[in-house]
Amino acid sequence: MTADLSQIAADRGIKYFLISYVDLFGHLRAKLVPAAAIGQMQRNGAGFAGFATHLDMTPAHPDTLAVPDPASLIQLPWKREVGWLAADLWCDGAPVPDAPRNVLKKQIAEAKKLGLQMKTGVECEFFLLTRDGKSLADGADEYPKPCYDQMALMRQFDLIEAICDGMLELGWRPYQNDHEDANGQFEMNWEYDDVLVSADRHVFFKYMTKTLAEQAGWRATFMPKPFNDLTGNGCHMHVSLWKDGVNVFDDPAGELGMSAMSYQFLGGVMHSAADLCAIFNPTVNSFKRINASITASGATWSPNTITYTGNNRTHMVRIPEAGRFEFRLMDGATNPYLAPAALLMAGLDGIKNQIDPGCPADFDLYEADEETLCNIKSTPGSLEEVLQALEMDHAFLLEGGVFTKDLIDTWIDYKRTNEIAPVNL
Repeated sequence: MTADLSQIAADRGIKYFLISYVDLFGHLRAKLVPAAAIGQMQRNGAGFAGFATHLDMTPAHPDTLAVPDPASLIQLPWKREVGWLAADLWCDGAPVPDAPRNVLKKQIAEAKKLGLQMKTGVECEFFLLTRDGKSLADGADEYPKPCYDQMALMRQFDLIEAICDGMLELGWRPYQNDHEDANGQFEMNWEYDDVLVSADRHVFFKYMTKTLAEQAGWRATFMPKPFNDLTGNGCHMHVSLWKDGVNVFDDPAGELGMSAMSYQFLGGVMHSAADLCAIFNPTVNSFKRINASITASGATWSPNTITYTGNNRTHMVRIPEAGRFEFRLMDGATNPYLAPAALLMAGLDGIKNQIDPGCPADFDLYEADEETLCNIKSTPGSLEEVLQALEMDHAFLLEGGVFTKDLIDTWIDYKRTNEIAPVNL
């Protein structure tokens, strides 16, 4: 039975609701609705002019209706009279096929036909900057090898505490917060969950972090590479696949504690890695992160080779422990819904076609000789190259009508027109 948002508002003291959705290119859109009107919105949706956001529509389209999902409700920890709701988009009596949350839900349904559920955890890195975005918020954060710097972490304690307390209040089970590899860079971790739950939380985490940073007088950015000389913002994704409550990636007898099915899943992702870059690394700036040089810590934190390994951070895919993969390509610009949808599609394609990922690369990639590197495939080196790869090979994304041809064409055209062309001028 669907929860009654009007009753929830009365019970919890919610006066307003943000009915929210993420557009194709990751921008968060919303309407603020008084609790007195939420019943109507729950039935019919909040109306938007979809063409005015990054959706593949024109002014001739009917209203886009954002129908809130009561299961996604989050009461803002810093403003409890407001409830945030992720919404599913409808237009002309049907779900909008290219709306990112709808895309992920379609792919979840495809996996469910096989009895499978994907669970994910994301590591969202961000910088704290001055309001104008021109310099780091903490002028004293200057140590040349700053990863896990306790002094720099604790100088931002009030903000980190506010964000972490918010996650604790919401029941996300956060478990650690740290200063990352770049000056001014941080990461906060919470427990993995169902892929849709994690995607909604990913969206809300970015909103909460930006809002609380503003209140503290700073600007938070998840931009892939804000500074040429500092490590970029990744969004590593930890993935496992479940059936009937059992992790089917976990096999104590398998290599590195992983099952045969998990390696087929990995094979699908490795096979389509170049195409997936178009979703995982969706901006020109993304490739400044991927192709960056090694930092003072001794790593790039963004491997650009299509390789996997055990607990070794120099490769694209890491197996940190039995039962899960860490996919390290994604960056802070990735769409929280499209990225896991594409990853799950590629993985299921690997299982369906029993794709072999090959042998693990059990060596330090940074120490590899030239002959070894010549035999390793690399990810494309620019946004244009990944768009060309996606143009040539995207059949797996069209399986089950999850991604549509229109979505892929719109994605490629928009990126070329609005991101690549201006840079090339």
